[in-house]
Amino acid sequence: MPLPILLNGAKGRMGQAIIEIAEANDAILAAACDQGDRAEDHIENCQAVIDFSFHQATLPIAQLAAAQNKPLVIGTTGHSEDEKQAILDATTSQIPVVWAGNYSVGVNTLNYLTRKAAAILGPKFDPEVLELHHHHKVDAPSGTAERLIEILRQGYDFTPEQTVHGRQGIVGARPQREIGVHAVRGGDIVGEHTVYFCGQGERIELTHRATDRRIFAQGAVRAAHWAVGQKPGLYNMEDVLGLTD
Repeated sequence: MPLPILLNGAKGRMGQAIIEIAEANDAILAAACDQGDRAEDHIENCQAVIDFSFHQATLPIAQLAAAQNKPLVIGTTGHSEDEKQAILDATTSQIPVVWAGNYSVGVNTLNYLTRKAAAILGPKFDPEVLELHHHHKVDAPSGTAERLIEILRQGYDFTPEQTVHGRQGIVGARPQREIGVHAVRGGDIVGEHTVYFCGQGERIELTHRATDRRIFAQGAVRAAHWAVGQKPGLYNMEDVLGLTD
């Protein structure tokens, strides 16, 4: 049987992509909600909730999903730390929550390879992250870049203060214990992320380029299928794909 999904943020780019690919990915839209729609009128008809809305709209749908015991997939980005914590407090003891900055299978393979490369290469290689997106994107760095930064911090045992967003002026020599992060915005770029490991005499680049937004939609629906039946808690797309070793 196709999985009935309540989609929050149906009018956005990702919402439209999920509507387009749902049937081909063994899912149906029990409800497609956006601003002004009452998700509570439809929550009982779904088996999972997918949120690709706006950062301020995630907490109400998360609270509703938790109250109705419906697994939740969050693809919305741009949340403040307080918003993130409020969402986690409202959900993870009650329902399974898959929360990822990017639902592409390829990007999550990039996450896995970044973790492995950091462990292998060690502190003699300087890590940098570059991300490119279309000119409509409102947050920077992207959720995908944030996840890559988190992986690098864990691998190198860096603190958040050792992450530098862009550089300008006479900034001095690059410290060894630093992650540089750079964001490019323009045109219709769907999404591109590169992790650089820069050593002496050699450089490794791990790059993922997205050319079709449907890859993210397919991954989000895959995550919703996986979340059904999971224990309450916080998961990411690497859990869904089994890339957790």
